[in-house]
Amino acid sequence: MEHLSQEEWVSKLEKDDNAVIIDVRTDDEVSEGIIANAIHIDIYKGQEFVNEIEELDKNKSYYVYCRSGNRSGQACSIMSQLGFENAYNLEGGILEWEGDLVDLD
Repeated sequence: MEHLSQEEWVSKLEKDDNAVIIDVRTDDEVSEGIIANAIHIDIYKGQEFVNEIEELDKNKSYYVYCRSGNRSGQACSIMSQLGFENAYNLEGGILEWEGDLVDLD
């Protein structure tokens, strides 16, 4: 697991053909906007979160974010414990995100 600044996170993401973006925020937070192409897996769903993570391909790279970087850091730790080698936490989360967001509605 690595904690990356937005610049590092985006740079690595853009060069990664095996990338998956994961938003671990709540449904209410996601309704305010999500990074394009992200999949939503709410970390607050406990075992359901773990179950969904376990279904993911461990050979891919995961770029994980939340509101501030705290929950996504926890998510990356969980992923590492489950055998994922490439999990990247967005430091500062969506609060410091300078890119576009898409509305899911």
